[in-house]
Amino acid sequence: MATDRVAPEKIRCDACPVMCFIADGKIGACDRYANHGGDLVRLDPLTIIENTSHKLVPFLKDTDADDWNGDIVQGNRPFVTAVGAGTTYPDYKPAPFIVSQEIDGVDMVTVVTEGIFSYCGVKVKIDTDRHLGHECDVVRVNGEPIGHVMTSEYGSKMLSLGGVEHLTGGSKKEGRVTCDALLRLCNREAVEMEIGDEDHTTTVVVEAGKPPVVNGMEEKLMRVGCGSATIGMFPKQWVGHVDEVVVVDDHITGVLSEHQTGKILDVAPTGIKIKGRKSTPGRYFQVAKPGTGWGGTDIEDPLTILGPFNPKIAWEGLSLLMVSTTGEQYAYFVLDADLVPQAAEIPDRLKASADLIAENCEPSVCSVLFMGGAGGSLRAGVTENPVRLTRSVKDSLTFVSCGGAETYVWPGGGITVMVDVLDMPTGSFGYVPTPALVAPIEFTMRVSDYATLGGHMSEIKKVSEIVSVETRKVAQIGNQPDPMDHTNYRWARERR
Repeated sequence: MATDRVAPEKIRCDACPVMCFIADGKIGACDRYANHGGDLVRLDPLTIIENTSHKLVPFLKDTDADDWNGDIVQGNRPFVTAVGAGTTYPDYKPAPFIVSQEIDGVDMVTVVTEGIFSYCGVKVKIDTDRHLGHECDVVRVNGEPIGHVMTSEYGSKMLSLGGVEHLTGGSKKEGRVTCDALLRLCNREAVEMEIGDEDHTTTVVVEAGKPPVVNGMEEKLMRVGCGSATIGMFPKQWVGHVDEVVVVDDHITGVLSEHQTGKILDVAPTGIKIKGRKSTPGRYFQVAKPGTGWGGTDIEDPLTILGPFNPKIAWEGLSLLMVSTTGEQYAYFVLDADLVPQAAEIPDRLKASADLIAENCEPSVCSVLFMGGAGGSLRAGVTENPVRLTRSVKDSLTFVSCGGAETYVWPGGGITVMVDVLDMPTGSFGYVPTPALVAPIEFTMRVSDYATLGGHMSEIKKVSEIVSVETRKVAQIGNQPDPMDHTNYRWARERR
């Protein structure tokens, strides 16, 4: 009977469920492991953070070998990250590195592993006024659904991408495309997405730390506030220089004369009429449809949101400034004898007010936050009793980091972490074609606490045993805490 044969020069990689057979000189499906003369080798090195104030250095393909010389770590608190460490698959095995060192008289241990995350995704914050899609609109890459639009936040659009339903719950192509998009986003690469359906689609290019590109146009500014907030912030730029100001906004359009700000500053009524649903005085909802025009609406001519002026109140020569929430669009009008707004040259003083709005807007940027759940299998590499690890994290006895970067641990059950990819070393993420992301995660605690939660004590090694010429060294990013600093832990606070 015919049987499948494996060539003897191939070796089997057990780093993930795919279990690749890798020929000599070839790499596995994940691009992370290779067969080198019959030995299974990791292609990217273990990464250690030196305790300095410099920025993280580029990684692998972004740097050349002269950027570091392989000397032993010089920082007084080297931190062994999980980047390049390897996984525990199958997960009964201890984590690849369990490293101890003395910090300020306390024996600390860091348990280091790369987790295979099927339950993971990214949350994307896009600072822009432009309409990207309605809440719950599908986000697609290469025609495949990879996520959806979430609720908007103040001046930002939010996307939820990935998750186990897209990675494993759809077609094989959907899973592969989702995994590839997540990997590129987490490794700070640009990904082009399409949002919405045939009647309204928007393309947006997202790259962590860079401005979004919406329908081929790079965004510049994030709104200073909604239309109402803008009225409240800049009235002294207008009072005495223009009769009426309208700040056009998709969500809350502001009108100076009706707004409480205008009332307090004795701005006279102008008889203006705004199309839309009136909220409180001087605040209007739904003045236009969402879009990529003025203030996140679909309009290019701001006069389209105005009705006729009240002839009992308005007057010939009434001046009107209309401006967007970023100050990038503005127009100046004067009412003629029929009380119809006519375009006029904007006075320098009012042009300066639009510039001031723009000056107070922050740059438009994309933020990518990796989010994943550290399940029971991953935790088994830390301790034989995984629930104790979860409890120690909740009790602030264990500090969780990803590539040395501080994480936000969600409340409730499990260890669900979220981390800004810009705070992590470059190239921190990999993948396995199950499909799933591979992400670094570290658990740091006192050695005594590690023993209490049932840790793999026999596997502990001193940090001096870990560092080698193959070790990649990066500097600690300036805004990140030292994972081993005692202020991270409840026991240190209780000493005070």
